[in-house]
This record gives sequence, structure tokens and C-alpha cells, in this order.
Amino acid sequence: MARTPVTVMVTGATTGLGRALAGRLLRDTPHRLVLTARASSLPRFAEAGIAESERVALVPLDVTRPAQRRAAVAAAEARFGAVDVLVNNAGVAYRSVLEHVSERDFLDQMDVNYVGPVELARLVLPKMRARRQGRIINVSSVGGMMAMPTMAIYSASKFALEGATESLYYEVRPWGIHVSLIQPGFVHSESFEHTRLTASSERSADDVDDAYHAHYEHMSPFIARLMRVARATPDSIARRIVRTIHRRRPPLRVPVTIDAWLFGYLRRFLPRSFYHWLLYRSLPGVRRWGETPALPAAAPPLAPPSPPTRPPHRTPLAVDTRSLPRP
Repeated sequence: MARTPVTVMVTGATTGLGRALAGRLLRDTPHRLVLTARASSLPRFAEAGIAESERVALVPLDVTRPAQRRAAVAAAEARFGAVDVLVNNAGVAYRSVLEHVSERDFLDQMDVNYVGPVELARLVLPKMRARRQGRIINVSSVGGMMAMPTMAIYSASKFALEGATESLYYEVRPWGIHVSLIQPGFVHSESFEHTRLTASSERSADDVDDAYHAHYEHMSPFIARLMRVARATPDSIARRIVRTIHRRRPPLRVPVTIDAWLFGYLRRFLPRSFYHWLLYRSLPGVRRWGETPALPAAAPPLAPPSPPTRPPHRTPLAVDTRSLPRP
């Protein structure tokens, strides 16, 4: 895509990668920007030095709300004519083993990371098809390439996003619409501090006697350490997204961190059984997992049943067979 001004819509633009991307687009490109965030987060734009202007629209958007999704796209089209590039960046991560996930937790995770991006894509596609051009960029994760323990539903949401995006890549290519997945891994940022716990995973993390306590005890600090030592930053990933926006033929998948490249090659070239064995043996403290009882404490045994009472002995009635009729 030429660097002539186009309209770029970015979700989740007040923190982390979204804020870094908004800053880069403002500084390094002539594009018109539609920057979105939840209504309660809009004041953060001012803290980042971003304000409404001729080329910037700040729009409230909770990606889980259908009415707000429609209103945000309508506002972008009314202001700038159309959305030329959609960057689905808004996301959330739950840290929980699968057994500690409620249906509500699961649906919230999927609404933000999967349903919201897919529905926004569906809203901008008709005009992209009419113009026979456009870009849709979905921010995925290494968690969409491989699953990690205690991140089950996060990986489920990113795997779903990857599958839908790959299908879309083929479906809209005849109209000149390009679709890409950005795949970050560990990023040096504060994002891991905002990972949510479910009610059950929070109790387990605090209870040394819980069956899954060792999972949380070792995985949470392990992920935090990897985040702190990672060389990738939100700004370095934002730079790759801007480059992807401007590429004439962007690829479907764009790994943007070293670990994303590494896991991609491991999955591609290692025998699958060895790959899973290697990752399992590499998990922190895995030898301690399962030391606590896997089931709740057994209920106290019931009192033994009383022996059956024998009916009282009765003397059989004497019957005079001579009085019976004979055949």
C-alpha cells in the first residue's frame, strides 16, 4: 500500500502496543487515524499527548458491545469516508487452568479476543469490497501458535482468531483485500501485570494445599521473568505493524519477536511427539506439579448398615388335606 493518506482504525489504542502504534502512525505516516478505547479509558489519550485533530478521531468502543462496534465504524465512515485499514489490537488475557474457568470467564475471553475482532472485520468488509482494496490486521500471539499451561482460554481465543483470519485471507483476496496476523511473543512491557485471574485460579494461587497451586506458583513468575528480559518492546512491534500496513503483498502471518520465530520453526521441523515432550520437560517446576491431591478430600465414610432383621418365626398352619377336593 502506497504511503498516501488512508484511514487506519486501531482498537485498544490507549495502552501498550495500541498506544505505541498510535504514536508511530502519528509521527511517521500521513494517515488519518480512528483511535478507539473503552469510554472509561479515553482520558488516557491526553496523558499520551494524543488529541482530536483534523486527522485524528478518538472514538469510544467496547469491542464486546455490538451497538458500540456499529457506532464506531459508522463514526469512522462519517468522518473520513471509509476504514481502509483495520487493526484489531484490543485484547485481554486470563491466567487459569481449564478446570478453574467458569463459563462467564470463557465467554468474556472469547468476546474480547475473537468475537470483537471478527465482528469489526465483518462491518468494514462491505466497503472494502466495493472499493476493491483494504487491509485487516489482527494482533494474535505466540499463544495462538502454541498453548501454555495456565493460559488455556487465552490460547483458545487466539487459536480461534488465527483460524478465522486464515479463512478470511483466502475469502477476500479476489477483491484486493489483504489480511495479516501479527504474532508477538514475550514483550518487555507491563502487560503481564494486567493478566486477569478467575475466582478459582486466584484461590488456588493463594492456597498451598490446592491441587493446582504449583502450576501458578511456577508459571506466573516464569512468564514475568521472560517479559522482563525480552528485547521486543511495544514500539518495536508497532514499527513492524506499520511496515506490514505499507507492504504491497503482506504475508498472512508476521512473527514479530525472536521467540515467535523460534516456536514457529520448532513446530515446523521437530517431530510432534518430541516437540511436546521437550516443552513439557521445560516447564518450570513441573516435577512438583501434581504433588497435592488431585481430588477434594473424601467425605467421611457412612455408618455401616444395620444387619437385616429376621422376621419372627411362625409355626406353619396345619391343613387337613382330607377336606380338600380331589381331582
